[in-house]
This record gives sequence, structure tokens and C-alpha cells, in this order.
Amino acid sequence: MARFFYLIDMENIKARIIYMGTPAFAVAPLQALFDGGVEICAVVTVPDKPSGRGQKLTMSPVKVFAIEHQIPVLQPISLKSDEFVDNIKSLQADVIIVVAFRKLPEIIWRIPKYGTFNLHASLLPQYRGAAPINWAIINGDTETGLTTFFINESIDAGEILLQERISIGNEETAGELHDRMMPVGSELIIRTLYGIINRNITPVRQPEGKEVVISQAPKIFKADCQINFQNSRKEVLDHIRGLSPHPSAYLSLESPSGQVFQMKVFKALKSDTNTLMPFGLKTDGKSFIEVGTANGGICLIDLQLESKKRMNVIDFLRGFEMNNQWRIFNQL
Repeated sequence: MARFFYLIDMENIKARIIYMGTPAFAVAPLQALFDGGVEICAVVTVPDKPSGRGQKLTMSPVKVFAIEHQIPVLQPISLKSDEFVDNIKSLQADVIIVVAFRKLPEIIWRIPKYGTFNLHASLLPQYRGAAPINWAIINGDTETGLTTFFINESIDAGEILLQERISIGNEETAGELHDRMMPVGSELIIRTLYGIINRNITPVRQPEGKEVVISQAPKIFKADCQINFQNSRKEVLDHIRGLSPHPSAYLSLESPSGQVFQMKVFKALKSDTNTLMPFGLKTDGKSFIEVGTANGGICLIDLQLESKKRMNVIDFLRGFEMNNQWRIFNQL
């Protein structure tokens, strides 16, 4: 955040804000607002959820930050409940800032006098939806970005406030891009808040209809994660890095005896082999596993067999015996 704080006098942001968010991606902007001295009158996040083998209640990353910094926390089950609406009204916030949270009802986003704005990890109107970072990489894009926009009745369709473009590296994973976008998103939120309070941002309507072809970014399910080696080599590599490290692409290995193992793949690279057929497998049992696609092979580099630890291919083959009698089990 240091670069942008040199450009903005944070004392000129005279505003009370409510911050709504849940995952780690939402912590960096909250940290920036807190460090900048912005008055955060409350944080709103999801209720604690049971997780792990012991089903212990776990706090969201945003709640953890808020507690550590003595910021009041609200965790409503219903965003439309009278109690929650009354709580939000009583805080008399000037702005609500939303980063990776739930869809807000109109009765909430209309409360602040300066409005409610959201940070979205794409160049809207492209990649409206829950997984914009993943889908941009899966689709082979070389550029993405971040957008702040006023929330309205439709998901990710409100008037655009500010945008920041970000290039995507040829081998960059969704996790790496996610981490690189966090500080940029923090800056964008500070700039947006400053502009709203000082009335020097002109909201711009998002293009609609025939004005633009819009790619969507729906929630990713397990069926979306299975690798289809009938696709081109580039499509397969983009698919793997677009789902790495979470929720992760996967394939199924079948042993000579017919036993099937599921394997997550976090990283793969283009190989020099062009003779393998789609779903074909080749290995020396020591240092490499190659799989064929529609137009050439790829080498599996970073992987995880079900119920095992994530490891590189050499360590994996050191502890798991494989030969060319194994095959990729095609369930597509």
C-alpha cells in the first residue's frame, strides 16, 4: 500500500464505513483502510462454520482480523432480518464497502448516504460471477483486472467507479494471480472511497446487450475440475493453472490391476513429446509422468494423490510405483 499512500492524504477521507467480506482476499483492503485511519464502525461477515474432522467452529479471515484489531463484528444469518437492518441503520455509516461477500438486499445497500460499492476481481462487465480469477486463466486470457462499482439490483452489474488492468503471466496460476491482485485491490478501494467522499468520480454504466460479448464466471463445481485430455495442450495447461491451488484440477489413474486413484494436478508444463494420444500416459517410474492431449504431451510437475500430501513428481514416483502399464481413466 505504500506507493498509493504517498499520493493520497488519508486524512481527507472523512467517512464512517461498514466493511463486508469473508475470505483472505477481503483482508488486504480491510487492512489498508485500518492502517489509513479510516473509521470502520463495523465488519459484517458470515457466521462461524464447522470445519475439519472435529467440526470445530471456524471464524472467517475477515472476522479474525476484526477481532485482532478490536473492530465490532456482525454475523447475520439473514441480511433481511429486522434486527440486522436496524443495526446497520444505527451505525450511520457514510459508505458500505463489499469485498467477496453475499448478495445484498436493496434494503441494505440503499442505507448509506454515499452508497454501497463492491470490489470485483475482473474488468467488468467481463466475468460477472463467483470465480472471475479462475475463469480468466481457464479461458486463456492474457489480461484481467479489478473493478469497483456501485451495487444495484443485479449481480455485478452496477455503475463502474474505477478499474485497474493487470496482465496474466503465461504460467501464472489462479493462486499466484489472486495474491498479486490483493494489494492492487486495496489501492483501488482507497482511491474509490476517496473519490466518492470528495465527489470526483463519475460512475459509468456498464455496457449491455449487443454492445459487448460478456464471459461469465460461475461458481466452480467438481465436474468443472476434471481434466479433459481431448482438448488442446494449451487448453489443458490453462485449465490446470486456472484451478491451482483451489479447487484444483484432477485426473483419475488406473493401475494394471484395475484400481482407480484420483490425483490432483497443481502444475504441468509442455513436453517435447508429440506422439502420445489424448489420455495416453508415459513414465520412466522415476522422474516424469507425461500425458497426451489433442496436439502433444504435457508433463505433470506438482501433484497430490488422494489422501496423500502434495509433492513434486520425483518425490511422488519415489514413493509410488508406476510404469507404462498404468493409464488415465477417462470418465468423460
